[in-house]
Amino acid sequence: MENKKEMRAWLEAFKLDHPLVIAGPCSAETEEQVLKIAHELKDSKVSVFRAGIWKPRTRPGGFEGVGEIGLKWLQKAKAETGMLMGTEVATAAHCKLALEHDIDVLWVGARTTANPFAVQEIADTLKGTDKIVLVKNPVNPDLALWLGGVERLHMAGIEKLGVIHRGFSTYQKTKYRNIPEWQIAIELQNKFPDLPLIIDPSHITGNRDMIFEVTQEALDLNYDGMIIETHIDPDNAWSDAAQQVTPDSLKQIIKDLTIRKTDDNTDEYSSKMSKLRANIDVLDANLLELLGKRMQVADEIGQVKKDANVAILQNNRWNEILGKMILEGEKKGLSEEFVLKMFKAIHQESIGHQEKIFNA
Repeated sequence: MENKKEMRAWLEAFKLDHPLVIAGPCSAETEEQVLKIAHELKDSKVSVFRAGIWKPRTRPGGFEGVGEIGLKWLQKAKAETGMLMGTEVATAAHCKLALEHDIDVLWVGARTTANPFAVQEIADTLKGTDKIVLVKNPVNPDLALWLGGVERLHMAGIEKLGVIHRGFSTYQKTKYRNIPEWQIAIELQNKFPDLPLIIDPSHITGNRDMIFEVTQEALDLNYDGMIIETHIDPDNAWSDAAQQVTPDSLKQIIKDLTIRKTDDNTDEYSSKMSKLRANIDVLDANLLELLGKRMQVADEIGQVKKDANVAILQNNRWNEILGKMILEGEKKGLSEEFVLKMFKAIHQESIGHQEKIFNA
């Protein structure tokens, strides 16, 4: 996919002096509910009203959306408020119905992005459309799969593209519903800086009390907008109640967010940053030097194990190291999540080195 500045044209067409805001209920439940929320958001900074029409559930038996009738409610909300309307599509049939009802913004959900065949069917159905199409990251932390979804749509002649960062599933117990894995989104930004990037703090957190925190973190990383689930009665929502906020709460969140500048061209700023970045470069070089020396020791340990016919993996020793490093990291202001990731990567590299010695 070419890195073209035209990708941002649809976002710039909004002529906003603030990040793009997409908001509305997780699910369209009734016509009255849709219209009431839409009118509550009409005079706010919300540019696109969202509502789930089809809801992919992990297990059968749950509420799976109202279906086509909900699209008519969105049409009515658009006529009454003037806001653009958006919804998730998971199949070619969804796309056809959304186009027939003049839905302005379509997005491909995380489960669908993980299925290239489904994305291709969507791309074929939307071929040449002038609708805005957004691609959520896949369930698993796979940047290539995420970009692959965008590329399939781009190859179908869809120009108004963007991505939604909604976090990644994990078996680990964390404070997030779906862990952000910020580095993946940052890598995407580095590869395609002109591809609009939108944060979905509702699905990342699963907790309305954390919406502001995650949205601010995204804006600090120069994201282009946010998609936040908003309901007039969140606690009684038919789906994902815990992560939805009221329209008034949303307006307060937007008001409290700090919008950062992309740069500061003053001499003082440039001077300070040059010195600090030079310091970072030295420390990074030292880190690599230390890691190289650590792997040399791991090689020596591997040779001793091989000579003694002892297995490479020693779980007791590994757990001892991990527990100790988490405590030491905490003293130095490092999160447990970061320490775990870092030492798991180091441990895997060490095992790889020792496997080579065993196979030599």
